[in-house]
Amino acid sequence: MFSGIHQSAVVAALAMVVVANDNGKAITPPLGWRSWNLYGANVNQALIESIMDGMVKKTYKVNGKPTSLCDLGYCDVGLDDNWQACGSPEAAPGMHYHAANGTALVNYDRFPSFKSMTDHAHGLGLTSGWYGNNCICSDHCRNATECDLQIKADVASLREYNFDSWKLDGCGGETDLVTFNKYVMETGRAITVENCHWGSKYPFKPDPTLPPAEGCPWNFYRSSGDVRASYASILGNLATTVPLAEKNLSYPGCWAYPDMLQVGCAHGPGGPRDPGLSPAETRTHFGAWAIVSSPLTLSHDVNNATISEMIWPVISNTEVLTVNQDYAGHSGTAFQQSEEMVTLTDAFIEANDDEERVQAPASQYFYKPLSTGKTAVLLMNSQDSTQELSLDFSKVPGLKCAGECAVRDIWAHKDLGSFSKAWSVSVESHDCAFVILG
Repeated sequence: MFSGIHQSAVVAALAMVVVANDNGKAITPPLGWRSWNLYGANVNQALIESIMDGMVKKTYKVNGKPTSLCDLGYCDVGLDDNWQACGSPEAAPGMHYHAANGTALVNYDRFPSFKSMTDHAHGLGLTSGWYGNNCICSDHCRNATECDLQIKADVASLREYNFDSWKLDGCGGETDLVTFNKYVMETGRAITVENCHWGSKYPFKPDPTLPPAEGCPWNFYRSSGDVRASYASILGNLATTVPLAEKNLSYPGCWAYPDMLQVGCAHGPGGPRDPGLSPAETRTHFGAWAIVSSPLTLSHDVNNATISEMIWPVISNTEVLTVNQDYAGHSGTAFQQSEEMVTLTDAFIEANDDEERVQAPASQYFYKPLSTGKTAVLLMNSQDSTQELSLDFSKVPGLKCAGECAVRDIWAHKDLGSFSKAWSVSVESHDCAFVILG
């Protein structure tokens, strides 16, 4: 048995008018790479520059043509945590890596020259991302004056080092993203900003009732806590996008984001607790992030041939990427799910008493309207065995071909034919079917 999911809310959301940060960035969901999900704290300048080199290599092909990750749109290479000089003797009293004048202190053993690193990116035709309000040895500014001093100095450093994007975490005291945005805009050079407040720490979601510079002073925002390399974590984070999409709070320039991709990232910072995804789970993870218009941030070792060859057919699928980048008034969300639920867990959940096992529908369907007038649909099977999933066209919100629809399998790049009223498909455990209806 299946149940519909708030279809009236979905229809109402389509009619809403929303406004994003007017810095001109992230008009489509950003694509790129960031270090944390595989490398964690084990980062240095040589590693990041080698990733940059890998992003522009044309080792693999798309439609017979040598193609790089940047050719596909993954052109931003972002550094995450552990660039800072924790415990520096130059740090201000009570701080770990900020000086008395507010300047962030860099670990020069790991990163001899940020400017050289960003120059390397720009020379390859890439952009380069920084990370702030760090979690490792986090600094907690203690009053408005001190916080303003550090924010202003961080923005000045960002400008000096010539970074193009910025992930602002929620661990330290610099959480005033309105002030961050103000100082960034005063530099005269807009950058792409990620609000990484985990879907819980204010401000973590847009407020359409406020002016853009206050209601969404970022370009994409975390809807969830950190994602891990397990199917349970993927499903748990994906679910956090649904209530936001129902209110149409994910849109150009202000995208909801259930965290970076764990594609090809087995045994990252969590070690054995990040077991990695099967090929089926990899497809579901990537397809789900694509259909809800999430930014797609890779984190795997792009220079590892074994991993790259395994995931290339997924991350280079141009039809799936087109669905992700399209926008026709709604970001995409769940519309139907089974009444039966399954319990999902992983090593991290089992090792932590305060972590709950994930309750997910045994099967769940997502949709996204496309600018072509067609509709993308993702059918997910979270059961432990292969299931026959049936799609009733009349249940798909806004579908224009509800009587008879042509179905195209975009994983296989294959037209399946026309079907009257419904379509069924056999889907393996933890896998998905991804189709275009029109």
